[in-house]
Amino acid sequence: MSTVKTTLAHGRDHLAIPGPSVMPERVLNAMHRPAPNIYTGDLVDITASVKSDLNKLAGNSGEVGIYIGNGHAAWEASLVNFFSRGDKVLFLVNGRFGNAWAQAAQGLKIDVDVMDFGTEQTVHATEVQARLVADKQHAYKAVLMVHTDTASSASNDIRGIRAAIDAAGHPALYFIDSIASFACESFNMDSMGVDVMITASQKGLMTPPGLAMVFVGAKVWDYQKQADLVTPYWNLHSRVYPRMFPDNFNGTPPTHHLYGLREALNMLLEEGIANTWRRHEVQANAVWAAVNAWGQSGGITFNIKDESMRSKAVTMITTPKEIGGKLQQYCNEHFGVVIGVALVGTASGTTTNDAFRIGHMGHLNPSMLLGTIGTVEAALEALGVERGKGAVEAATSVFAQATK
Repeated sequence: MSTVKTTLAHGRDHLAIPGPSVMPERVLNAMHRPAPNIYTGDLVDITASVKSDLNKLAGNSGEVGIYIGNGHAAWEASLVNFFSRGDKVLFLVNGRFGNAWAQAAQGLKIDVDVMDFGTEQTVHATEVQARLVADKQHAYKAVLMVHTDTASSASNDIRGIRAAIDAAGHPALYFIDSIASFACESFNMDSMGVDVMITASQKGLMTPPGLAMVFVGAKVWDYQKQADLVTPYWNLHSRVYPRMFPDNFNGTPPTHHLYGLREALNMLLEEGIANTWRRHEVQANAVWAAVNAWGQSGGITFNIKDESMRSKAVTMITTPKEIGGKLQQYCNEHFGVVIGVALVGTASGTTTNDAFRIGHMGHLNPSMLLGTIGTVEAALEALGVERGKGAVEAATSVFAQATK
């Protein structure tokens, strides 16, 4: 008698990874259309409104340029527009993506110093202030930091680091990577004193991967004039101040991505960005309640132990040896839910099977997130993993309390 392997992975698959996030039907439907006129008409107006509303969500009184590319493209755009070979910069790192941004700068022959705070805590403002005070000659042209590093799931204190720069009396520009946190965690570029911010379309903005954005304040243009790394394609000035519409993108525009992003922005504005941030806080709290329940026995716990240091967009969860990898495979093969692999180190492709990540960013509601938590619970049960009970109930309670 043959043994039949049972899989329940039918119906619609669900992504519970920290990007690409779930794409709303409204966004996908907005993209489902023929190619438009790229010189006049609707697309021109849509692009202008997209830029305006991106700045509104960012709290930016300056400008934003859009590139056809992913988050790595945003890194490169932010670097080549404001630096020259040999310029000295300071990277504040607590995860793989901060390190990768620093490596991109090194590849451009920028002189990089890295303050590495490990992968289990946030950047320490006091240490940053001391480093800048010691820079008597003001050699550092900029301080660069990731808001939420999706590999570690640490969320850094943007205001706290800005205060440290100011307390040191240092003139360095302040760069923030908000690729994972934009439209997920509270952010206001002007009030936080951020000079350059980058993000991308595939996470909190709920649009397919393919758009990278660079937001800038007014004072950076003097730096851009002096940068010897800037090239015609990456030149931000021509994208912000185009002579004709295709100059917004240095060529053919990303037509359908713009339609999708326009609809995603409509959704965020309808919800209200403060409400969006609050929803992400509740979603994070639900995941954390589940992890706390699992952690009552066995070896499941948070990578970031201090709740105040955790991202509202993604949670990195450590497990007993090999369990994280088995969970990922089981959830995908048997239940049609994709949970995040655990990225470690600085080398491309480096993962561990001793952890997993749950993305709770973007187009989510309680039923979707409870489905993810319940799926992980079912996989833990099927794999016979020791853990505390009541994870789904704990998450359910968070949602119930938030709506009272």
